[in-house]
Amino acid sequence: MKVKWLGHASFLITSETGTKIITDPYHVGGGLSYGEIGESADIVTVSHEHGDHNNVEAVKGSPQVVKGAGAKDAKGIKFNGVATYHDDAQGGQRGTNTVFCFEVDGMKVCHLGDLGHTLSDKEVAAVGRVDVLLVPVGGFFTIDPKVATAVSGKLAPKVIIPMHFKNDKCAFPLAVVDEFTKGKSGVTQPNVSEVEFKRGKLPAATQIVVLKPAL
Repeated sequence: MKVKWLGHASFLITSETGTKIITDPYHVGGGLSYGEIGESADIVTVSHEHGDHNNVEAVKGSPQVVKGAGAKDAKGIKFNGVATYHDDAQGGQRGTNTVFCFEVDGMKVCHLGDLGHTLSDKEVAAVGRVDVLLVPVGGFFTIDPKVATAVSGKLAPKVIIPMHFKNDKCAFPLAVVDEFTKGKSGVTQPNVSEVEFKRGKLPAATQIVVLKPAL
């Protein structure tokens, strides 16, 4: 399985057989200056209907779109959507959010979308085992570095890939990724946009991989 960070909360995940999944495609503008998404995909997931997460039209290839809570099947891949909120006021400020969990090449991927609160024990149980966690860390619109750390600890993934943080292509008033990684062990910044994982070769202790945006 290959995981490429396109930018913001958008990743391109490619299976060994070539199935491609894009998460939360963004619109350019309004503080986001990542490149336009011109990638093709078989499946697109949308965690919620905000413009920096729902630009399905940007994805080429007539992908199947997966939204909302519950069990879904797309192109032979089973998705579990866990209902959460975009804020810590049960959606009163920014509405709902769907956490998507799915298995690729025998590895469980969890994309937290714009999660706005810590996870309850019930929500953790609904997510289940996680191998690769895609976690927002920037705060303000979503969980901040402290809460992201707590959520990551509850889910105990093998690999954590931070997303949705401030950088030179994101002018939102978010925290930088260093505020999440500081003081943690197992942090790598390989200066690449894409990494590959294989079942049975995941790290024994949790590793944080900070990618650079591809676009």
